[in-house]
Amino acid sequence: MKKEVEKLLQFVQKPARYIGGELNAVVKNKDAVDIRYAFCFPDTYEIGMSHLGMKILYGLVNERDDAWCERVFAPDTDMEEQLRKNDVPLFALESGDYINEFDIIGFTLQYELCYTNMLNMLNLAHLPLKSCDREQLTPIVCVGGPCCCNPEPIADFVDIVFLGEGEESTNQVLDLLKECKKQGKSKKEFLLIAKDITGVYVPCFYEDTYNDDGTLKSLPPTNNAPATVKKAVISDMNRVYYPKSFVVPYINIVHDRAVEEIFRGCIRGCRFCQAGFIYRPIREKSVETINEQCKALIESTGYDEISLCSLSTSDHSDVNKMLTTLIDWTVKENINLSLPSLRVDNFSDELVEQLNKVRRSGLTFAPEAGTQRLRDVINKNVTEQEVINTCNKAFNNGWTSVKLYFMMGLPTETMEDIEGIAKLAMEVVHAFYNNPQRQKGTGVQVSVSCASFIPKPFTPFQWEPEDSMESLKEKQKHLLESVPSKKIKVSYHDTPTSLLEGVLARGDRRLGKVLLRAYELGCKFDSWDDKFNFDAWMQAFNENGIDPYFYTHRKRDFSELLPWDHLDFGVSRKFLENENKKAHRNETTPHCRIKCSGCGANKLNGGKCDARN
Repeated sequence: MKKEVEKLLQFVQKPARYIGGELNAVVKNKDAVDIRYAFCFPDTYEIGMSHLGMKILYGLVNERDDAWCERVFAPDTDMEEQLRKNDVPLFALESGDYINEFDIIGFTLQYELCYTNMLNMLNLAHLPLKSCDREQLTPIVCVGGPCCCNPEPIADFVDIVFLGEGEESTNQVLDLLKECKKQGKSKKEFLLIAKDITGVYVPCFYEDTYNDDGTLKSLPPTNNAPATVKKAVISDMNRVYYPKSFVVPYINIVHDRAVEEIFRGCIRGCRFCQAGFIYRPIREKSVETINEQCKALIESTGYDEISLCSLSTSDHSDVNKMLTTLIDWTVKENINLSLPSLRVDNFSDELVEQLNKVRRSGLTFAPEAGTQRLRDVINKNVTEQEVINTCNKAFNNGWTSVKLYFMMGLPTETMEDIEGIAKLAMEVVHAFYNNPQRQKGTGVQVSVSCASFIPKPFTPFQWEPEDSMESLKEKQKHLLESVPSKKIKVSYHDTPTSLLEGVLARGDRRLGKVLLRAYELGCKFDSWDDKFNFDAWMQAFNENGIDPYFYTHRKRDFSELLPWDHLDFGVSRKFLENENKKAHRNETTPHCRIKCSGCGANKLNGGKCDARN
C-alpha cells in the first residue's frame, strides 16, 4: 500500500474496507503480468464482497499467468473526503496502486441506482467520464451484469459492454487487449476487433435518432458492427470455471459465507422477473460437481455455512439427491446449509425432512400477489392453498416465522389485490394457531415485504406503464389499514427511488446527460435512503428538458422500437408479446418441465436446455 493511502486510514470509520491482505487475496508481481484488471463494484466493500459474480471473475482472471485482477469498491463518504482532500486517486486493494494505471477497468452493474457511483469512481480515479474523452488504448472501461441488458443510459461513459455470461468473453477480450498493446494499436482499432466477439457490445458504433413524439426512431450500427449483438452463454456448467476459494474478509459483510451456484436460468416464466428470462436457457450442475465445489470452498475459506445459489433452489432436477449428498458431510462437520429461493409449490415432505437436518432459520416464500387473479396475470402458478399447505408443513416441523414476498404496482392491480395481501398473511397466522401440533405457548411472526414493481427489459411487462408514486403510496397506506393482526409485520420500498429505477431501466441514450448532471449536483449512493437526493435528480431532468414520466407512465405499443431491441438475450420478442397478451387475459403458461413454451433461448446454446431433458 502506498504511504499516501496508508496515512488516510486513521481518519475513516472502517479502514479494513481499504487495506486488502485478506485470506485468499491474490498478490502478483505487477512487472510479470501483461494485463492489469481493476474489477470495480460500485457500492461499499460489505455489499461488493458478497457478490458471487465478482468472486468468479476475480478467480478466473487470476488463474492466468499473464493477468492480475484486483478489487476496487466505492469508498464511503469519509474515505472519499480524504481522497479528494489529499488529491489521492482511487486505488485497488491488492497492490494499493491507482487504477488509472491499469489496462482495463470493469464495473459490475447489479442495480440501476449505482450508475452515479460508477461515475464517481471514474472521477476519483482522475479519469475522464466520457468514453470519447479517454483517447488512449488503456484503460478500457467495461461493464457487465444484469443492468447491461439495457446499457443505453450509460452508453456515453463506457467503452465495451459484456452481454450475458463473462467467463469466456472476458478471456477473449483480455487476449485481444494484450495483443493490441504489443502491436501498439489504437483504442479504435481495439474496439473494431472487440465488436465481433460474442457477448461484446461497443456502444460508440451505434447512432440513435428519435421520432417527433420522443420515441426511438433508429439505432443503426456503424463501422460494420453487428445489427444485433448476442449475449454470451456458457454451455456446460460442470466444466466452466468456478473458484476453489473465496477471499475471506476481515469484517462482517452482507452475506458472509461460502456460495455455490447450482444452476443458471429458471423454468418458471414469472412475467415480472427479468432474471428469469435473461439467464435462460436452464443449465444445471451435476450433484457430483456441486458437492465437490462445496467441499473445496469450505476447506479453503474456513466458513461454517454454504448457501446454494440459483433463482429457484428447489427446482434443481435432482434436489433431493443433492441435499442428501451435502447433508451427509455438512451435518458431521457442523456446516450450515442455506437454501434461499424456495418455491411454495414444490416444498415437498422430502425437502422438509432434509431441512430438519440442518440449522433452523426462518422460511421465505414469494406468493408475489394477494389474489389468484393477479397471480395468474403474472404467471406465478401458485395457489393460496399451496401457500397454506406449505406453511402448515413448516409449522408441523417447528418453524414459527415465515416471510412472504409480494409486489405492489403490478399490471391490472386493484385495491382488492392489495387487500388480498393482508388476507393471505392472516390466513397464514390462522394456519399456525389452528395447527394441532403447535407447541403450546409459542407464537408466530409473519413478515410481509412489498417491493414496488418496476417493468424491466426482456420481460413480458416491458411495454407496461409503471405505477405512479401517488398510486403506490395509496396502496401502501391501504395495505397497512387492511392488516388485522400484530402478528403481521409489513415493510415496503420507498417510491421515489422506484421512479428513478424505472426511468433508468427502460431509458435511452438521452439519459446520459441527465445522469452526468445528477452526478455533478452531488448524486451518488442513490440506492441508500439516507443519501438519495430526489430533488437533485428532478433538477437534472428539468435542466435537460427531459420528462422522467415519459419513460415510466407511458404504455408502449408492440410496434415501438425499444432501446434494447438490438441486443439478443435469447428470448424472442414474439414470445414476450404473446405472454403480455396472455397476462391481460389472466391466462397462465405452464413451466418449462411441464411443457416447452418455445421462448427461443436455447438457440444461443446450440439448441440445448436442461429444462427439456
